[in-house]
This record gives sequence, C-alpha cells and structure tokens, in this order.
Amino acid sequence: MAATFFMVSGGTYGTEEIVHGAGYGRAILLLLLTPLLWSLPTAFMIGELSSALPYEGGYYAWVRRALGNFWGFQEAWLSLVASIFDMAIYPTLFVAYLTRMFPWFQEGYRGLTVGLAVVIACAILNIAGVKVVSLTSLWLFFALSAPFVAIVVLAPFKMGALANAVTRPTTSTVDILGGLLICMWNYMGWDNASTIAKEVERPQRTYPRAMLVAVGIVALSYILPFAAMWMTGLAPSAWETGSWADIAGLMGGPLLRVGVVLGGMISAFGMFNALVMSYSRLPLAMAEDGMLPRIFGKLHPRSRAPWVAITVCAVFWAPCLLLGFARLVTIDILLYGFSLMLEFVALAVLRFREPDLPRPFRVPGGLFGAVAIGIPPMLLLGFSVIRSEHEQVWNMSSFAFGMILIAAGFVAYAVNHLLKPQGWAGTEQKTEPAA
Repeated sequence: MAATFFMVSGGTYGTEEIVHGAGYGRAILLLLLTPLLWSLPTAFMIGELSSALPYEGGYYAWVRRALGNFWGFQEAWLSLVASIFDMAIYPTLFVAYLTRMFPWFQEGYRGLTVGLAVVIACAILNIAGVKVVSLTSLWLFFALSAPFVAIVVLAPFKMGALANAVTRPTTSTVDILGGLLICMWNYMGWDNASTIAKEVERPQRTYPRAMLVAVGIVALSYILPFAAMWMTGLAPSAWETGSWADIAGLMGGPLLRVGVVLGGMISAFGMFNALVMSYSRLPLAMAEDGMLPRIFGKLHPRSRAPWVAITVCAVFWAPCLLLGFARLVTIDILLYGFSLMLEFVALAVLRFREPDLPRPFRVPGGLFGAVAIGIPPMLLLGFSVIRSEHEQVWNMSSFAFGMILIAAGFVAYAVNHLLKPQGWAGTEQKTEPAA
C-alpha cells in the first residue's frame, strides 16, 4: 500500500493557503469531501485502464485507443503542458520554506536563482541516473509528517493561546475557490497507485480497501494539524504558503521550526526529482509514436535516461517559476482537469466498445458505474474554470491563457499530420528506459 502515498503532495507542506482562503471549518470540510469526489474516482478509473492497457505513456495510449488519434494527441498535449506548470510548483515551495528560515533569499532574484538551481540539479541527477531517495518510501512520508505530529500533540497545551499572536504580514489573495483548487492539487497524484490493481490478490476487493485506507491516512495528515491550530485560536489570515514554519516556531520553538523548514524543502526537492523522470517519459513515448521529433527519444548511453526530453522539459519549467504558487495551481488544475475528462470518457467508451477486454480491476457498477464515476471530478473542474476567469497571467485571465494552450494542441496536431501524413506507430508496448 506504500505506493498509494506516492506524489500525493508529499505530506502537509503546501496546504496553508486552504485555511487562508476558506477558514478553518470550511477548510476541514473541503479536505474531507475532496478526496471522495476527486481522488477516489480518479484512482478507480486509472486502476481499470492501467490494468487493462499497461502501455508506456499510459493515459494518452488509453485515450487514443478509445477515441482515436486526434484525441490521443490532445491527451498527450494537455498532460505535457499541464506538467510544465505542475513541475514549477515544487521549486516554488522549496523557496517558500527556505525563505522562512533565511529571509535573505527573498531579496531581488535570489529566490528565483534557488528555484532554477533545483530544476538544474534534478535534471542533472536524472540524466546521470543517480538514485536519490524519493517520496516513494512510506517511511519518508511519516518522517516528513513528524513535525506536524508534534504540532498536534502540543496544541491542547496552547488552547486559545495564539488568538492574539503577532505573525508576519501575508500577501496571499487566495479566496475559497482558490483554497478548493489548492486542496484538489494536494489530493492529486493517485495515478501511481493504480499499479496495485495489477499486483494484489483479488483486486476487486483489495484495491478499493487499499485506496480508502490510503486516502484516509493522507486526509488525516492534512486535517489533524489544521484542527489542532484551530484550537489555538490563530487567525486564518496568518496563513500563506510556507507559514507552517513560523507557526511551528510559535508552537514548539526554533527546533520545531527548523524541522518544518527542512521537511518542506526535502518534500519539494524529492517530489520534483521523482517527477522529472515520470513526466519526461511522456515526450519519450510520443517520439516513439511519431508525435514528436525522434530526438526526444534519445537515451543517455550509460544511464538510459531520456536526456533530451529531460533537458527540453527543464527549459520550459524554469520560466514558470515567476508565476507564483497559487497561479501555478490554478493553471495546472485547469489543464489537468481537461486531460482527466478525456480519460473518464475513454473509460466509458472502452467499456462500451470492448466489453471483453481483460480487466484485472474493474470499476464496479457496470457501464453505468463507468459513466457515473466521472461526474464528481468534472463538477469540481467547473470551479477551476470559474476561478481561472478572475486571475491574471501576463495581462490576460488564466482561463484565456489556458484556452490558448488548449487550442495550440489543435494546431500542433494539424502540423504533426502535415509533416507526418503516414500516421503514428502502433500502441504496442515499448522498451522501458532506465528508471
């Protein structure tokens, strides 16, 4: 079950803006409902599709098989473009926690320089094939959660003590919709848990139980620290990204503050490092299918890492560091949501067109269940559309910016078709590069 914790926000770090935008009570309610409406449907959908069609670059292969080349290309495009903004979030978090301990890095472009250093370092580590401990380990998940366990234990002894606490002024403009999107981002990453469906005995019973337990543990890791801080009377306006460090200092002194800062930096670096290889496999698979130039399929002769894909992705991740945490999350959820919608459509279409396809794990409820399971996540996606209309990116709304990126996928497909009219390679399994 340890795999189910992989990439689910790396612990409690990065959750602060949820309280700032929604207040304690509504933040806890969001953290209770979001996994039921967002995480579990997604995990079950991916569990069925990945067990039935275990192809490299899986999600675009599923959509392509169900809906054809055009929508398969759009799925790959949306996932790749969304990953650009998703990946910029982790160096941003790294800097947010670093500056809580060393404010010197806030001056000028020092924070941006640190973020660029994280991108470059992880790209080099992945190209070299260096094995760095990542957040795939269950023990590391609990180790990074240790400072928050201390906060929960200390809270009853500080009942109402922080009602008049003086904290640094915040610059956050996140409202309740922004808090919801950050909550959705914190519950993303269940894609990797789908491998359980192929590996466990009696997946129809074991997989749902494992997912419920995993979601429950992750939800508690978010909810209990917030509930504890609610007891202390600390104002919701005191919260912004990185403020867990200052709050830990109020609760347990300098040592606990240092623990949260180090944990936040390790969490952000570890997640970014692990995701570099994960995301770089998509352009690799696209190159092998003829969707991208063959140079993206080049592997390092020693490490077998897709070094061209990693390098090009890093070049696109770097400029997005300027956008800030909340704006990155909004764009990420908007684009990821549309790609997720195509995956739910693929689930239903494959159930209808290929009812005899072997499925070690199957979403319960027949064809109705396969259709209905996609409704809650798509309703939540509507909130990301509303929020993105009221947020600016480069003199336009985030929604308009996202629509331009989505439309660019249509243009890219047309150009691809003109340059390669003979079509794509088949969806057979390909040789895996080094992990």
